[in-house]
Amino acid sequence: MEPSPQSLPPSLEKEREEEEASQAARERIPRIDPYGFERPEDFDYASYEDFFSTYLRILTTRAIKWSKLLKGKNSVQKSIKVKRYIRKGVPNEHRAFVWMATSGAQAQMDQNPGYYRKLLEGERNDNLVEAIKTDMNRTFPDNVKFRRTANPCLQHTLYNVLVAYGHHNQGVGYCQGMNFLAGYLLLITKSEEQSFWLLDALVGRILPDYYSPAMMGLKTDQEVLGELVKMKIPAVANLMDRHNVMWTLVVSRWFICLFIDILPVETVLRIWDCLFYEGSKIIFRVALTLIKQHQASILEATNFPDICEQFKQVTKGTFVTECHTFMQKIFTEPGSLSMATITKLRKSCRAKLLAQG
Repeated sequence: MEPSPQSLPPSLEKEREEEEASQAARERIPRIDPYGFERPEDFDYASYEDFFSTYLRILTTRAIKWSKLLKGKNSVQKSIKVKRYIRKGVPNEHRAFVWMATSGAQAQMDQNPGYYRKLLEGERNDNLVEAIKTDMNRTFPDNVKFRRTANPCLQHTLYNVLVAYGHHNQGVGYCQGMNFLAGYLLLITKSEEQSFWLLDALVGRILPDYYSPAMMGLKTDQEVLGELVKMKIPAVANLMDRHNVMWTLVVSRWFICLFIDILPVETVLRIWDCLFYEGSKIIFRVALTLIKQHQASILEATNFPDICEQFKQVTKGTFVTECHTFMQKIFTEPGSLSMATITKLRKSCRAKLLAQG
């Protein structure tokens, strides 16, 4: 008679079951996501599968509602209903159309036929071209569509968009960070010209002075976030003051890259849905929600490196992966946040920065 196999202790049995579930999820979920990004080595396949099985039902419902809303229309008029729909997420098949319509990019493109092509055919600034070329291989090395071996390779279209934009907006030219914005736009629109006009909406109107040589808009908005944290999460503001941590050290990439490579792709796209419709106050809502949600862990920090590490951690985990719940939170957690408040804070923060020289 063979001896019966010994059962594992409950804790080890649970560990084994979790490992098996994770392995099974790993086999079901592709290694490369729908946008061409390779999933990282430490990607939590089991948690993602749990989230996505629920989110897929939401996506299906939203797709039906959006199809009804857009049926027979060649534009999107701003309204309470459209705003509500956008906050609940734009289906990927409608994103380019909705972003173009709500940001004003479509109107600009219609008013300037052939303008993008003319920019590409015109004389070129050698320094601008060289700066853009230098960043090509640094743009999304983890995305198979941007690799030189890809066919078609998005590096070529990205280069065109950035060169055209640098000549269109000579006050900005090219600044690191714009390559990531343009790259995301190409992944969604699959169109050079639409990506160019959406980049113009972001850099020229939604985020003024973020990418100019002095970056005054970017510096101002980081200070504005600091003021908002003082008002809404004072314990974190006090911690930053006690340890002399400047906001730019922990949040500059949030603003420059609009959360690209910081939050999961689907979450970034949901943020951008709202950004194109509602403007830059969305960035503050996201930042405040991340800080407020992780207030307890941030307050455990006892020195400068600890604070920096805690701010890296706030952009990880299921809270940011579960994009639908996350987007609901950004409109409730920070409380009231009017554009009038932001405009007033921008004025005072900008004056303070200019006085500092």
